[in-house]
Amino acid sequence: MRNTCIALKPDQPFNPQPVLDSLPLLPGVYRFFDGKGEVLYVGKANQLKKRVTSYFRKTNISPRIGLMVSYIARIETTVTRSEAEALLLENNLIKSLRPRYNILFRDDKSYPYIVLTQGKFPRLTYYRGTPNRQDQYFGPYPNSYAARESMQLLQKIFRIRTCEDSVFNNRTRPCLLHQIQRCTAPCVNLISAEDYQADIRNAMLLLQGRHQEIEQTLHTAMQSAAEKMHYEQAAVLRNQLRALHTVQQKQFVESTGGATDADIIALAQQDGLVCVNLAMVRGGRHLGDKSFFPEHAEDLSADEIVQAFIAQHYLSRSVPPVLVLNEECSDKALAQLLSEQAGHAVRITPAVSGERKRWLEMAQHNALLALQQRKAQQGGQKLRLDRLREFLDMPDLQRIECFDISHTMGEATQASCVVYENLDMRSAQYRRYNIAVLSHAGGGINSTEGPGITAGDDYAAMREVLTRRYQKLVEGNGTKPDLILIDGGLGQLHTAMEVMHELGLNELALVGVAKGEARKAGLEQLVFPDGTVRQLRSDDPALHLIQQIRDEAHRFAITGHRAKRGKARTASSLEEISGVGDKRRRSLLTHFGGLREVRQASIDQLCQVEGISKSLAEKIYQQLH
Repeated sequence: MRNTCIALKPDQPFNPQPVLDSLPLLPGVYRFFDGKGEVLYVGKANQLKKRVTSYFRKTNISPRIGLMVSYIARIETTVTRSEAEALLLENNLIKSLRPRYNILFRDDKSYPYIVLTQGKFPRLTYYRGTPNRQDQYFGPYPNSYAARESMQLLQKIFRIRTCEDSVFNNRTRPCLLHQIQRCTAPCVNLISAEDYQADIRNAMLLLQGRHQEIEQTLHTAMQSAAEKMHYEQAAVLRNQLRALHTVQQKQFVESTGGATDADIIALAQQDGLVCVNLAMVRGGRHLGDKSFFPEHAEDLSADEIVQAFIAQHYLSRSVPPVLVLNEECSDKALAQLLSEQAGHAVRITPAVSGERKRWLEMAQHNALLALQQRKAQQGGQKLRLDRLREFLDMPDLQRIECFDISHTMGEATQASCVVYENLDMRSAQYRRYNIAVLSHAGGGINSTEGPGITAGDDYAAMREVLTRRYQKLVEGNGTKPDLILIDGGLGQLHTAMEVMHELGLNELALVGVAKGEARKAGLEQLVFPDGTVRQLRSDDPALHLIQQIRDEAHRFAITGHRAKRGKARTASSLEEISGVGDKRRRSLLTHFGGLREVRQASIDQLCQVEGISKSLAEKIYQQLH
């Protein structure tokens, strides 16, 4: 892999010819930059010279690409060994740089899975993240609801345990789940290991879509138990069969061709909006779907959009053997790279007829419905934004940033910044800021962030977060907002004004959002830098937009604060005990499952943890009680 960077001085007009003359007829990735050094576009090519030259020779390029070309001030290229390697590098750069003119999918970082752990009595659990090889993973599922619904189904039919190992190992009597017939209570040996493993095998068959095998196995076992006059066991197996039949009747989409794993990708375009609908089929069962709304896709072809989705979505996660599209994929390197990554053959195939065609028709219908809902939602957002523009006399208002401070009596102070832009909240641009607080004893701070403020001083906390956020803007990093909302009254607003004056950013518009009488929603007061206080009607769309942004800033701040506070309290309770270092603290929390369970443990139970002696267990018990 070889990098090439050709740049011109800022005061010179860009002449692409020297760059084009030096490019090789080799696969690689190219990057366009503007005069400020910000990346405009990242692309891949089988032959770099031909692809990059086409941007400056074409006469029929779209207005958007033509505008991009007019901004180009520098071109960088990276030569790769193959087109597949270029595709991988392009995807990584798009995700890390988020170029202004690339099609971008706002994707979840992870999808949920159902997991069956290893061991004598495996546990059924929910997992979100990258699978490892230790346990058995089933999925991914399009959302947490679909995964948890499947878990409840398995609990109802096969009564598999879901409790943490730390709870399971310390039970002395059955829990409530056993009483409501959702667990066979292996923790207290109410089921043998052989019978429990049989339930696990049947659960795996169900997750794999092999319903007929389960039914045959259960029916044979039921007849055998009845012949041996084990009527209670036969009744349990009969109930499992009935539950399985109920599930099969409710399953509205099921493969008739055996256990099939496939993803169906459908595209809908309407009035400049684009939606990609992803429907997941695992083990022949339709698990649900998820809709994606890419940015910068207005003037791209359907093939380009779908290719971009497949690259950005699958090159960092598991891939099923079949991807079903509504047309042929022109990028053959994509299937090759996905196959190499997955360790099995991946086919990207059109739905010509039969079952796959019905799947695709359903996915296309869902994509169109999601697009219509999106249009309706954006219509409401546009009404709100237009009304706020009118109220503030800011016709070009686009980007709004809002700040909030959260703490409990000065403890675990944290600030949040949320961003609203292009008619939507932009969660990828949210930021949390840890605020250092001086210890009450004096002479120290409880955080490594910032110089430290007095506990509970919201003005100082607001000063710190605004300084940290907009100092970067002064240094040339980040995007300038059109409006800054400050959650608070005149005091917080004056603090914000002082920070902007010190940073030389007096042109930024500031508005304080003060809670109304009795902190009742709809009575909020808007405070302006000149001291004016104005109040909108409770049904005014402009107020609804301000409330939406302010409430999101509050939610984002308080969730971060609670996590920080809980972590600090958990750590400090055990850290205060002499003889309990990091390793022993982790062992205690892992063994019992949390600080509350550690507090509930007896001295004998504490002694069972590796590294905890009798005397240390007594010390821990006394300290926590």
